[in-house]
Amino acid sequence: MKSAEEIRARILASVTANGGHLASSLGAVEIAQALVTVFDAERDRIVWDVGHQAYAWKILTGRDDRFGTLRQLGGLAPFPLPSESAADAAVAGHAGSALSVALGMAAARDRRGTGVHVVAVIGDASIVNGHSFEALNNCAAATGKVIVVLNDNGMAISKPTGSFAKFLGRLITGVRYNRAKAAAEAAGHRLRLTFLRDVYHRLESRVKGLFLGNRYFEQFGLRYIGPVDGHDLSALTAAFTVAKEDKRSVLVHVVTKKGKGFAPAERDPTFYHGVRAGLPDKPTAADIRQGHPDWSAVLGARLVRAADADARVVALTAGMSDGTGLVPFARAFPSRFFDVGIAEGHMVAFAAGLAAAGLRPVVCVYSTFLQRAVDQVIHDVAIANLPVVFCVDRAGLVGADGVTHQGVFDIALFRAVPNLTICQPCDGDDLTRLVADALRRNGPTIIRYPRGACPPSLGVAGEGLAVEVANPTAAVQVWATGDELPKALAVAARTGVGVVYARSIKPFDAALLARQRKDGKRIVSLENGCVLGGFGEAIGADRRFGWPDAFIPHGAVADLERRYGLDVESLAAQIGGLAAG
Repeated sequence: MKSAEEIRARILASVTANGGHLASSLGAVEIAQALVTVFDAERDRIVWDVGHQAYAWKILTGRDDRFGTLRQLGGLAPFPLPSESAADAAVAGHAGSALSVALGMAAARDRRGTGVHVVAVIGDASIVNGHSFEALNNCAAATGKVIVVLNDNGMAISKPTGSFAKFLGRLITGVRYNRAKAAAEAAGHRLRLTFLRDVYHRLESRVKGLFLGNRYFEQFGLRYIGPVDGHDLSALTAAFTVAKEDKRSVLVHVVTKKGKGFAPAERDPTFYHGVRAGLPDKPTAADIRQGHPDWSAVLGARLVRAADADARVVALTAGMSDGTGLVPFARAFPSRFFDVGIAEGHMVAFAAGLAAAGLRPVVCVYSTFLQRAVDQVIHDVAIANLPVVFCVDRAGLVGADGVTHQGVFDIALFRAVPNLTICQPCDGDDLTRLVADALRRNGPTIIRYPRGACPPSLGVAGEGLAVEVANPTAAVQVWATGDELPKALAVAARTGVGVVYARSIKPFDAALLARQRKDGKRIVSLENGCVLGGFGEAIGADRRFGWPDAFIPHGAVADLERRYGLDVESLAAQIGGLAAG
C-alpha cells in the first residue's frame, strides 16, 4: 500500500492540474488507508458522506493509474460513483446522506444474512445536518450493527458553527477523560473473552459519562470510541478493528487536520478547500485567486451596499460563507449574518421566520443545495408570500464538479410555484438592479447566476422583463437568459438572428412575446438549465436549447457544451439553419 506521503503527493499533483477539493482530501488519507486495511473494499459497504474526502479512497481501490484524469471529461468522477467502481457503495456529492444510506444497507444485510460490514464515513459538519439526525434517531430501530466513522476536522467548507461543534470540541479537549481512556482503551482492545469485554464496555460507558458529562451517541445505540488521532494509522486500524469485531453499532470519533501534509492548506483550509485547474505544482494564494471577481464576490459586495442602506437586510448561508461571497457581509454586519451549518431546509424556514417578523432575509445558496429545501421554499415561504430573496449561486453547469453539482434543475423545480419571481442577470450592473428590485418586492424572489467571472457590464439598455438587444426585425428571435446572452449575441453576429434578453424568467414578457408571434417570428430559447420544464417550455419556444433530460457528467464546461451542441459554433449552425429555412 502506498504511504500517506505518497498518496498526498498524488492528490496534490492531480488537484493542482485538474482542480478539485484539496484540503479535505489531504486530511482523510489515513482514514482511507485504515479502511482498506480492516475491511474488504468491494465486499463491505463503505459509504462516504461527501466525496471530497474520498480521493485517497479512489487511489487505494484500484484507480491510482487513472487518478490523473480526475474531473476530466471521460475521466474519474470527482465523487464516489458506483458505476465507476465496486468499492464505491453510493453516490456521495451532497452532505448528510451517508448514515441514512448506510442504515438501509445494514438493514438489507440483516434481512438477507450476507454478513457484510457497513461503514458510514461522515464529517463533523455533515452530522449536524437534519438528515443525519433523522438517521441517528432511526439507528437502533433499523439495525443492530452499523459502524460510523466521524471525521472531525473542525471544518465544513467554512468554519464550524453551532452547539454541536462545541460539543465535539469538548470531547477532543477533555484532557482528564483522554488520559484515563488511553490506558483503559488499550486494555479493552486486548480482551478477547466475551464476558470480560462486556464488563469492560459497561465500565467504559460509565467512565465516559463521568468525565464527559455526556453520553450523547450512546443515547442513539452507538458505542462511542475516541477521540482517535486520525493521522496515526496504527491507532485507526486498531479502532476500526474493535468496531468491526463488536456485535453492536459503534461510532469511532476520528480527529484529523484538514490540509494535512501541505502547509498552506493546513494554515488556511477554507481557502484551499476547492482549487481551480491548471495551478503550478506549488500553488500560492495569488495562483488560486486568479480569475476573480466571480459572480459570488460581486453579489457579496452588492449585499454589503444594500445592508448599508437598509437595516432590515440580513444574510444567511448554510456553511458556505466563502463560496457564496458573504465573508465581507459577515465582517461588516456580524449580528445580521447567519451561518446555520449544512442545514438548507432549516435555513429557508428560518428565513421565513425572519421575513414574517419584518426583516429582509437574503438566502445565498448553490443551486444544487437549494434542491434540499424545495418543501421549505413552497410551504414556509411561497404560500405566505414572504419577501425572502434567494441568491442562487452556481445556477447552470458547473463543469468538473460533476453530476451531483450541476445546477441545471432550479428553473424547472421552482417555475411552477405560485408567488415566486425568478430572474437572472446578464452582468454586474444588472445584478445590482435585480437585488434592489428583489429587496423592494413584497414576495419571494429567486436571482440565479452562474459560476465563473461576472462581466461588469454588457451595455444592455432598457428596463423591464425583457429587452430586444439585437436585430429586432429578424424572422428568428433568440430569447436568452442571463449568462447565455453573450453566446446568443455571438450567434446573432454570425447568422443575423434577433436576440431578446430575458431578464425575468417568471413572469416573462408575455406582451413582447405575443407581438413577436403576431409578426410571424419564430421563437428560440437559450438557457443554462434543463430544457424539460425550463424557460423555453414556459414561453412555448419553437426550438429550445438547454441541457437535455439526462444527468450531465463531469468535465470542462466548454467540452460539455461541444458534446451537447451548446457551444457558439453548434448553435450558429442549428439556429442559422432555422433562419435559412
